[in-house]
Amino acid sequence: MILFSTPQFTIRQFTENDAENFYLLNSNDAVMRFIRPVKNRQQCDEFLQENINLYKTGSVIGRYAVIEKISGNCIGTFSFLYLPAEDGYHIGYALMPNFWSKGIAQELVKFGTAYFFAATDKPILFAITQTENTASQKVLLKNGFLFKNTSKENNKQIDTFYINKYN
Repeated sequence: MILFSTPQFTIRQFTENDAENFYLLNSNDAVMRFIRPVKNRQQCDEFLQENINLYKTGSVIGRYAVIEKISGNCIGTFSFLYLPAEDGYHIGYALMPNFWSKGIAQELVKFGTAYFFAATDKPILFAITQTENTASQKVLLKNGFLFKNTSKENNKQIDTFYINKYN
């Protein structure tokens, strides 16, 4: 199922057929640097199934494949996930390194934020980054997100940002 589209990308649910691309993303040190520890093949297969199971809830919550329209290739992930610290939801993305610094994250956050507010009744959407991930922070600020606070999680400095549907 397609979640939403942008001019260049289709954001859709992962399927078991995406196992190789899911592995390439989640086992890549550079991609996972600011997200979580890398996973081996078995862990990726289990993680993919967990994500596929999230779709069964019928909500927008989950991780989705970012498909380049021109090539049909999966170039990354896009997500809306529950953020317990805020009792709300956060937007996220991960791209293969050869797609960094091309405005893709900017496009995903712009269209993803608009989709979230249109598809849910939630008035606030959060985003989290590690403090040293200034590239993602710039993407968020360009899309109207505001800095909320810095906290410590698993010995890492985490910056929380938010955007209000009504501002």
